[in-house]
Amino acid sequence: MSDLPKRKANRLNDYDYSSPGYYFLTLCTENRDCILSRITEASPTQASQVVLSERGKVVEQAICSIPTHYPAVHLDKYVIMPNHIHIILALEDGEKARPSISRIMQQMKGVVTKRLHEQIWQDRFHDHIIRGDADYREIWEYIDNNPTKWSLDRYYH
Repeated sequence: MSDLPKRKANRLNDYDYSSPGYYFLTLCTENRDCILSRITEASPTQASQVVLSERGKVVEQAICSIPTHYPAVHLDKYVIMPNHIHIILALEDGEKARPSISRIMQQMKGVVTKRLHEQIWQDRFHDHIIRGDADYREIWEYIDNNPTKWSLDRYYH
């Protein structure tokens, strides 16, 4: 067993992922299956649009319910792509108990799995601790532009 390559750690060592701040999260479907939405083609007058599948609607409900389960968490922005989702979550400062980002994602993925009666997620997710206004704006724009980039990228078709 010791001959197997070790997975690279996804999280920063010694960082408290329940610390107040903004976090950019990306979760992918198992095998990157395109089951959550479809993206309409962009036109000169209209940006690409996300059209959710039934599974995607369940995912959206779970994402939107995060602040209900965790009052110290603010859902700032999200997009549900065909085979992944992007989310910006803010963990608020104050006296409310803050869960860790891992706990929030575990709970959200579990809700989706239970409602769909199937496992659709990869085991891990990617996180990025947002550092400052410029980083935040860049990520916000990335999320906004992701559907149009998808429709223009022939790799996904």
